[in-house]
Amino acid sequence: MQPVSPEAARLARRLRQLREQQWPDARLTQKTLARAFSTEEALAAATVSSWESGSAPKIPPRHRLRAYARFFATPRSIERSPTLLPWEKLTPDEQAACKQLETELFRLRSSAADEPAVQETAFSSRSWHFTDSGLITLVCAKLPSNQTGPLAAPSNPNFTELQTFADVDALTELHGHIRSENPRTDVRFKIPSEVGHDDLTGHIVLIGGVVWNEITEELSEMAKLPVRQFHHPELPSGEIFIAKADDEEREFWPKWKNNEPKALAEDVGLLARVPNPLNSSRTLTICNGVHSRGVYGAVRSLTDTHLRDANERYLAANFGNSTSFTILMSVKVINNKAITPDFNINGVVLYQWSQGTVS
Repeated sequence: MQPVSPEAARLARRLRQLREQQWPDARLTQKTLARAFSTEEALAAATVSSWESGSAPKIPPRHRLRAYARFFATPRSIERSPTLLPWEKLTPDEQAACKQLETELFRLRSSAADEPAVQETAFSSRSWHFTDSGLITLVCAKLPSNQTGPLAAPSNPNFTELQTFADVDALTELHGHIRSENPRTDVRFKIPSEVGHDDLTGHIVLIGGVVWNEITEELSEMAKLPVRQFHHPELPSGEIFIAKADDEEREFWPKWKNNEPKALAEDVGLLARVPNPLNSSRTLTICNGVHSRGVYGAVRSLTDTHLRDANERYLAANFGNSTSFTILMSVKVINNKAITPDFNINGVVLYQWSQGTVS
């Protein structure tokens, strides 16, 4: 039996200390902690025990240490029955405490695993959390007048501005999530005609395709993405994706139920992040699709409470510290609802590309 390294023993002691001494009156057991963590991903009490072992400690994966940090960042985790609160439910002070504890645990893990410390990036932790205070602008297309209802007319006493936006489901989902991830940052949403210089040089998030959103087309070309959209005469309802790989072009089409063109079974979504071509210290993110369900699926891939952490781990494993990445994904449609894609399931990621590294 190999002796336990001092570093591994130190991490095990710290995890046991958190459980037993952070809130001693709570009397948290390994089983209780495992149950709380299992709200997002199943975890056995025996696994928690192996991480705390004084004789042969196992080293937890990074995403489990994130869960430790989030759980022990706030006593609200044990207000009723112990539970792992979503990141967006934490207050700004709790989020700061979480990041501080996460940094400590990661440092202990790096020493225990005898590996260099890994600098966490947006790709490997939370893609919608921006560490700087730069302006964040979501740009969503405006619907043509012949595509809107009566409440979209300013002359209507019940005028509702959001009735004029395309992909409004994706817009509201993402705007709320980004606001919660960046509570002290100015987060705006606009139609293309309202976008100004300050918006274009901050963090930009483009929602939807190129037909009604000329900014998506212009910035996509400037970013030199290997994926483009193309209006094919056989698909009047949307624009297919064409991706270049190994000097060959491949087309990506939606799928239909029983070959009926009005019964969508599977859409195609695009998620891309690159440096902002107008300000390299900020980012450009594109959430797009052949149809609106593809757009919504691309957004939900990193906002869905049940799947976002697994998808973030996929991004970290496949793109690491890349400055640019693109994913085309299958978005299943069941009962007319877009189902959040799980990148870790075979066949969901249809195409991926990355470039560059963070210095």
